[in-house]
Amino acid sequence: MLAMQQFGTDTAKPPILIVHGLFGSGRNWGAIAKHLAETRRTVTVDLRNHGTSFRAQSQSYPEMAADLDMVIGEIGGVADVIGHSMGGKAAMVLALTRPARVRRLLVADIAPVPYSHGTSHHNLIAAMKRLDLAQVHTRGEADRALAAEIDSPSVRAFLLQSLDVKQKRWRLNLDVLDHELPTILDFPQIDASFAGPTLFLAGGLSDYIRPEHRAAIKALFPNAQQARLPGTGHWLHADKPRDFEATARAFFGG
Repeated sequence: MLAMQQFGTDTAKPPILIVHGLFGSGRNWGAIAKHLAETRRTVTVDLRNHGTSFRAQSQSYPEMAADLDMVIGEIGGVADVIGHSMGGKAAMVLALTRPARVRRLLVADIAPVPYSHGTSHHNLIAAMKRLDLAQVHTRGEADRALAAEIDSPSVRAFLLQSLDVKQKRWRLNLDVLDHELPTILDFPQIDASFAGPTLFLAGGLSDYIRPEHRAAIKALFPNAQQARLPGTGHWLHADKPRDFEATARAFFGG
């Protein structure tokens, strides 16, 4: 079972399940989960090989979907699901293969297609692995050390949320994630479709969801809507959390 955290107690409606992306964890979504939990029970999870969840030797989407299926079975049997990036692909596979588990699906800045960001992701993993944790005593020291290889302060801040400074270890199974990157960047062939309400919400400044992806989206999710959140990049929920929450509330409230 995946590690999870629950917010709120309302059980009149199905819970909202939030599924993070690559290198993330449920804690990245804590503030949004707390706000959504004002009206709906909300659950965040750590996917396999992330956060405090179990370590495995693979990171395939059918396996991640099966992990999420077990979580939804534990929290009530059906859920509204938010999935970002890799978590969005896992949520899509869940909806396509186990549609009874998903009432509504919000996919954040990802499409059901292969991507070619392998080199940049490999470089991030290499930088994390090269960080000499024995010499790191504060998050600030870790940030300064990573700055030599990762220019973006926001990317460093995101990655460092998965660093346990006291235990001097990453809360990521970096070796497996590195090996499994081709699988993570791909999307499995699935002979099915999900007819439930689906929203593909793209970052206004991001190029992860493109016009040429519309055909693939509509083939698998015939009732999908598409929208953009202006002024946001790939981490749209971090760039404009209140706007993201408002969009999620409106979509799930229907």
